[in-house]
Amino acid sequence: MLSEKQTGRARPIGLLLLAAFILVPLAEIAVLIEVGGWLGVGPTLALIILTAVVGAWMLRRQGIAVLRRAQQQMHQGTVPLVEVFEGFCLVIAGALLLAPGFLTDTAGALLLLPPVRDFLYRRVRHQLEEQVRAGAGSGPGGSDQPPRGGAQKDATRRDRMPPVIDAEFEEVEPGDMPEPRGSWKRRP
Repeated sequence: MLSEKQTGRARPIGLLLLAAFILVPLAEIAVLIEVGGWLGVGPTLALIILTAVVGAWMLRRQGIAVLRRAQQQMHQGTVPLVEVFEGFCLVIAGALLLAPGFLTDTAGALLLLPPVRDFLYRRVRHQLEEQVRAGAGSGPGGSDQPPRGGAQKDATRRDRMPPVIDAEFEEVEPGDMPEPRGSWKRRP
């Protein structure tokens, strides 16, 4: 998957979100009507409540396990990247399980499965590594275009120079210092 900078085309994220907020509820309503026609209203509502309760229980159990693994990683001095990603997936799973409907419950239940989260982690990690590789060695900001308003050589030289901090100073003898204001006290 190429980024907007690589393809030159903007991804219509707003349109995708709008479609998701319209199409997902319509699909959920259609599935609820079908299941309600097969099972009846009472069993359908009971099944929705049951999936939410079981999902919340599984979410709590797995969330605690991920939190413990993250704490162990931090005590060992390593960054718990996988655990943070799994925690993010569990938050999304919880939101999907709390939303009434069978499609969102199915998506939330899938995110509760460790092999699914592992697959998603590998995909996201691969995607990020590809973007970093594609952006490495290119112009400022990761684009392949030379910087605006100057030659590439000048921009490269400026990128290597440390930032300049313009300041003035004045030497003050310890006896010439004014008394501090507020609750700050001078150390002896």
